[in-house]
Amino acid sequence: MFTGIVAALGRIERCEPLGTTGVRLVVEAGGLGLDDVSIGDSVAIQGACMTVVGIEGSRLSFDVSAESLARTVGLSQPGEVNLEKALRLADRLGGHLVSGHVDGLGEVRRFEAVGESWLLVVRAPVELGRYLAYKGSITVNGVSLTVNTVDDSPSGTDFAINLIPHTIAVTTLKHLKPGDRVNLEIDLIARYCERLLSVGAGGAPGASGPAA
Repeated sequence: MFTGIVAALGRIERCEPLGTTGVRLVVEAGGLGLDDVSIGDSVAIQGACMTVVGIEGSRLSFDVSAESLARTVGLSQPGEVNLEKALRLADRLGGHLVSGHVDGLGEVRRFEAVGESWLLVVRAPVELGRYLAYKGSITVNGVSLTVNTVDDSPSGTDFAINLIPHTIAVTTLKHLKPGDRVNLEIDLIARYCERLLSVGAGGAPGASGPAA
């Protein structure tokens, strides 16, 4: 579990073929403290939860499956990435609850300066639009953000976000441009709300599931 508050900017230095379909990433961790990181720990890279399989100095290695590559962007070639270590139960929750499981890919529609801040408009796939709400939470490339507007259309849902200068400075969002794809994770609470509301009126939540 994560918070969507980026802890450091790292860089994928190498992306090596792994078997016939996957890759091994070697990531320079930048300012991410590694004193409490061990092999087997989880680290979010551009919002995708990955398992540490190697540590060498300030470099971390991760094995990424073909399934993960197919459902994310930003993990298949060298470049700057957002990094966050897994949440500890005693940590301050500065963003929102983030699982690190990418739900879909969005497309940047607008990204432009507005005064001292930046306006980011992303089109989410139709199937994710129902989870987006005014003042709700969304994770874009691993960054916890607040939705300012929501505009539904047959081709998807456009949502707007205001980015303060600090967010621009400490994340990879500064590199976005119209047409880029981004990793999206919907609010965990919205996912469970949908499940609760979809349960038939004739039974209690979970009644149709297997017995424990």
